[in-house]
Amino acid sequence: MSAAVLRLHRSLKVCYFWPLSLHLSSETLAHLLSVYHQSVKCAYFSTSSSFNVGSKSDFLCQFSPFTSSSSGSNSNERRMLAVGISRMIKLEERDLLIRLSRGFSPVVIAEIMVLLQERQVAFAFFKYAFRDHSDFLVRCYCVVVHSLVAKNFRQLAQDVLTWMIRGIGEERSYVLVWREFFSTAMDFYILDALMRSFTNAEMASCALEVLDRMRGVGGRPSLSAICCLIKLLLRFGDYSSVWMLFKDMIFKGPIPSIYVYNAMILGFCRRGCIRIAESLLYVMRKFGCEPDVYTYNILINAYCLRGWTWEAFSWVHLMFESGCTPSFATFSTFINAFCKEGNIAEANKIFHWMQELGVCPNTVLYNALMDGYVKAREMGTANVLYEEMRSKGVAPDGVTFNILAAGNEKYGNEQDGNRLLRSFSVMGSVQDSTLPDIHIGGLCWAGRLDEAFELLGFMLDKGLSLSVISFNSLILAYSKAGLEDKAFEVYNFMVNVGFTPSAPTYTSLLLGLSKIGRLQEAKSLIYKMIQNGYPISRAAFTVVLDECIKKGDMMGAQGLWDEMEMLGMAPDVVAVSAFIQGLSKGGFIQQAYDMYLKMLSKGLVPNNFVYNSLISGFCNCGELDEALRLELEMRNRGLLPDVITFNIIIKGFCKQGRMKSAMATYMEMLRCGWTPDNVTYNTLISGYCKQLDMLNAENLANTMQNSGWGPDITTYNIQIHGYCRSRRMNRAIMMLDELVSAGIVPDTVTYNTLLSGVCRDILDHAMILTGKLLKMGFVPDLVTTNLLLSNLRKHGLPHRAAMWAQKLSEISFEFDEITHKILDRAYNDLEDVESTKEITGKSLFLDLLMYMTYDFIYRNRVIQKMSSNPIGFTDNQSSMNVEAVCS
Repeated sequence: MSAAVLRLHRSLKVCYFWPLSLHLSSETLAHLLSVYHQSVKCAYFSTSSSFNVGSKSDFLCQFSPFTSSSSGSNSNERRMLAVGISRMIKLEERDLLIRLSRGFSPVVIAEIMVLLQERQVAFAFFKYAFRDHSDFLVRCYCVVVHSLVAKNFRQLAQDVLTWMIRGIGEERSYVLVWREFFSTAMDFYILDALMRSFTNAEMASCALEVLDRMRGVGGRPSLSAICCLIKLLLRFGDYSSVWMLFKDMIFKGPIPSIYVYNAMILGFCRRGCIRIAESLLYVMRKFGCEPDVYTYNILINAYCLRGWTWEAFSWVHLMFESGCTPSFATFSTFINAFCKEGNIAEANKIFHWMQELGVCPNTVLYNALMDGYVKAREMGTANVLYEEMRSKGVAPDGVTFNILAAGNEKYGNEQDGNRLLRSFSVMGSVQDSTLPDIHIGGLCWAGRLDEAFELLGFMLDKGLSLSVISFNSLILAYSKAGLEDKAFEVYNFMVNVGFTPSAPTYTSLLLGLSKIGRLQEAKSLIYKMIQNGYPISRAAFTVVLDECIKKGDMMGAQGLWDEMEMLGMAPDVVAVSAFIQGLSKGGFIQQAYDMYLKMLSKGLVPNNFVYNSLISGFCNCGELDEALRLELEMRNRGLLPDVITFNIIIKGFCKQGRMKSAMATYMEMLRCGWTPDNVTYNTLISGYCKQLDMLNAENLANTMQNSGWGPDITTYNIQIHGYCRSRRMNRAIMMLDELVSAGIVPDTVTYNTLLSGVCRDILDHAMILTGKLLKMGFVPDLVTTNLLLSNLRKHGLPHRAAMWAQKLSEISFEFDEITHKILDRAYNDLEDVESTKEITGKSLFLDLLMYMTYDFIYRNRVIQKMSSNPIGFTDNQSSMNVEAVCS
C-alpha cells in the first residue's frame, strides 16, 4: 500500500462532515439537466457508541455515522440497500455496520460493500455514504477504491471512481485523484480502473495521461478500455489523439481487434467522415483482421442515412463475396431507409427477399415495415401485417402497439383501434415483460393520461417490470396535449425511481416546450443537454428547428443547425429535408434552395420530399417556371413525381388562372398511372370557381364522384363560394341542402360563405337563408364579425359598425388586422358627410344580424368564465416546473 494511503489510514479518526442537500437553480432549465446538483451545509460525524437513530421513516439512518439522511441515492436504490443490509443482519454480519455507525472509516465501507455481494446494491451503499465533496473525503474514497481493487472487485471500483470524479469535476479529479493519489501507482488494475473511470466520466485528457503512465510502468492496456477511449475521442472530434492511439497499438500493442476497428469506423461515420471509415475497412485487412457483419452494417447504415440507399447495396454484395451473412440489422436498416424515402414497395421487396434467404423476420423487422405502411397511410396493409406477425408466432411489443395505435388514431377508424386494444389485452399474445408498457401506452392513446400516470405508480409499487417506454409514452402524450408541466412531473418521477432517460425522453420534452411556444427554453434545454453529455438525437434538433422556422426565428434555426454540425452529428437526408421544408413553408425559398445546393455538395441525395418542398415554395412565391425546372431536374435524377408533386403544380397553375395548363398536368398525372385524390379535384374545382366557370366546376365535381372520391366539406364550400360570387344564391342554397343530405356537417367556412351571400342578396332571400343558418346552429367567429362590420359600413351604417366594435372590445373580443382596417374606413365615413347613405331595410337587417352575433359571443364568454377551471398555472409556476424536470 502506498505511503499516502498509510498516512490517510492513521488520520481517520473523528472528523467533520459536510452533508449535501438538494436545491433548485434560479435560472430556467438549469435544474433540469443537473439532476443531483447539491449545495453544502455543515454537520458532524457521530461519535456515539450506539446506533444513530434518525427519522423514524429512514431504516438506513441507524447504520450511518452521519446525522443527516441526505444522500446521492434514489428511492429505488435505498429500497435495494435496505434489503441488502437486512440480509447482512440475518447472516450475523452486523459488526461492520455497528463499527460504521460509531465512526466513519473507508476500510469499513469497502468491507461492507464486499459483503453486500451484488454490485448494484454495493454501489447504492457507496452513493448513500458519499455525501460530501470535501478534499479529505475524496481522498478517503480513493482508499475505498484501493481496497476494492485489492479484493478483486474491480468493476465496483470503477463504479465508485466514475461516480466520484463526475461529482467533483475534471479539474479537482485531476489534482486530487490523479496527481496527488494515484499518479505514482504501479498496480495495473488500479491504473486500468482509473483509465476506464476517466473515460466513463468523459475526461479524455486525464484518461490519456493515465494510459501513458500505464505504458510507462510496462503495463499493456486492455483492448476494451482503449476501444472505449477511442469512442470518446471520436465523439469529441480529437482525431489526432485517435490516430496516435491507433499507431501505438500497431507498434506497442495490443494489436487492434475487430471491436477497435468497428468503434473507429462507427465514430468516423457519425462525424460524417464516411470515406475515412471506408479506408479503415481496407486497412484492417492488411493487419489480418477481416470485417464482420457489424462492420458492414455500420457502413450500410451510414450510406442510408445520407440517402445513398441504392449505393449501400454494393456492401451487401461485398458481404456475400466475403462469406459474411447479412443479419437482422442489415435488412432492418434497408427497410427503414426505404420507408423514410416513401418507397414502401422496395421495403416490402427487401422484407420478402430476406425470408427467401432463410432469415425469419423478428419483432423489430415487422415494426420497421409496419411503421412504413402507417406513414404511407396504408393502415389496411399495416393491420394485415400485424395479423401475419401474430399468426407466425412473432410476439408484438410496446413499440408495435404505439405504431399501430398512432396510425389508427391518425388514418384509421375507431373500430380498428378498439380491436387493436382488445387483441393486445389477450394474455399470451405478447411477451409478459412488455404488457405493463402496452397497458400504459393504451391509456395514453385513449387520452386517459392521469389514469396512465396512476397506473404507472401502482405498477412500480407492486414491483412489476417496466421499461423506459412506459415513461416515454406518458411524457410524449402530455407534451402533445400541451401539458408540459405534467410531462416534466413524469420526467422527475422517472429519474427519482432510478430510470435513465433516453434520447426520445428529451425529444418529447422539447416537443412539449416547442408546441406551446417556449422556444427559448427549448433551445436552452438542447444546449444544456449537449453541455452535460445527455443523449440527444437528430429528431430532438429537428423538433425545435421546425418550430423556430415556423415562428420566423431564422437566427435561432441556423444556430441549432450549426451546433448540430459542430457536434459531428452529420445531418442525414431526413434532417436536411425537414430544414428545407420548414424554410419553404416559412416563405424563405431562397434559403431553402441554398440548403438544397449545400445538400448536393455534401453528397446527400435529395428525395421526393425535398423536391416537393422546394416546388411548393416556388409555386407559393409565384415562381412557377423555377418550380417546373425543379420538377424536370427531379425526373432527370431518376425520381418520378408523385401525387403530391402533381397536386402542387396544379395548384400553382390554378393560382395564376392557367386552367388549361392545370388540366394538362391533371391528364399527365393520369397517364403516369397516378390516381387523383380529393386534393387534386378540390384544387381544380377551386380554380374554375375563381374564374366563375361553374359549368366546368360542376363537371369536375361529377368526375370526382364517379372516380370514387366523394365530395367532402371542402368541395361543397368551394362550390357554394363560387355560386355566391356569381350571385346564384338559389343554387348555393341547393348545395347547402345537398351537403346536409349527404350527412356532412357544415363548418364555419360554410356559414360565413353563405352569410357573405346573404349580405349581397335581396332582402327576402337573405331572410330565408338566415333562417336556415340559424336552424342549423350557426356559430359566428371573427370572420363573421368582420363580414358584418364591413357590410354595415358599406350599407350606410358606419356609426353602427363603430358602436358594435366598441361593445365587442368591452368583452375582450380580439380583433385582427382586417377588423382594424374596416374600422378605420368606418371612422373616415363618419367624418365624410357626403358618404352618408339612405338607411334601407337591408341595412337594418344587417344590424339585426350583428346584434345576434354580439349576443351569442357575449353569452358564450359568460358561460366559459363560469365553467373555467379556477386552478391554473401562472407563467412563473410553469417555468419552475420546467426547471424541476431538468434537475
